[in-house]
Amino acid sequence: MAKQTFSISNISCGHCVATIQNELQELDGVVKVDADSQSKTATVEWDAPATESQIKSKLSEIGYPTST
Repeated sequence: MAKQTFSISNISCGHCVATIQNELQELDGVVKVDADSQSKTATVEWDAPATESQIKSKLSEIGYPTST
């Protein structure tokens, strides 16, 4: 299992957090998503077939590109 914290500078509210969590959890292999508007991060745990690249792509697609 892989785990990474992504820095997302435009998380500003609970709606942003909910959107990120809901969208990422729809990816096959994503096990857990903890987004936080205070720290402007999302910590994601995943197994195959999900990949870091897929997660970053999904975040960009929904308007929350990573800054790392």
